[in-house]
Amino acid sequence: MKFTGTRPLLRLVLALVAVAVAALAVTGCSMVKDASKSDTAKSKVGDCINVIEGSMVDSKTEPVDCSSEQAVYKVAQIFDTKTDCKEEQTSYEETLNGGTTAFLCLTPNFKEGACYNESQTTGYKNVACTAPEASFKVTKRIDGQADEFLCDATTSIGFRTVSDPKTTFCLGNPK
Repeated sequence: MKFTGTRPLLRLVLALVAVAVAALAVTGCSMVKDASKSDTAKSKVGDCINVIEGSMVDSKTEPVDCSSEQAVYKVAQIFDTKTDCKEEQTSYEETLNGGTTAFLCLTPNFKEGACYNESQTTGYKNVACTAPEASFKVTKRIDGQADEFLCDATTSIGFRTVSDPKTTFCLGNPK
C-alpha cells in the first residue's frame, strides 16, 4: 500500500529533528550549565543582590530591586571563570563539580540611613541599626563622585568609595 505525499512530509519532519539536534548540540551544554545556576548567578550587570546569610563556602543570596534597602551589592562584572575583581569589589563564585559556572564582581550599593554588618569572611549584610552586629550606618551617599574628603571627618567613622560608577559612602556609628 502506498500513501501519496508522505515522503516529503517525512523529509520535513526529519529535517526539523536534525535542526533541533544540531541546535541542542551547539547550545545544549550552556543550557544545562545555565539551568544549574542560581538566580544570583544568572544576574546581569547592573542587577542587585541581597545577602541573606553570609558564609565563606555557601552564602545564601537573592536578586532584589536595586532601590531596596536589602540591595547590598550591585553586579559590576560577570565572568565564566574565576578572576580578580577591583579592590573595592567583592566576588561571588558558583561552582559545579569543581568548575566555576559563574563569577561575579560586586560593588557596594549601600543606602543612606541604612546599617550594615561587615565581615572579612562574608562581606556586607544589611542589618537593623539596633542590632548588636551592626558595624556602621551610611550617613551620606554621594553619587557621581568617589572622594573620601566629601565625608565630614568630625562625624564619620570611615568611608567607602566605588570607582565605577563613582560613589562615596560616608559611614557613621550605627547607634
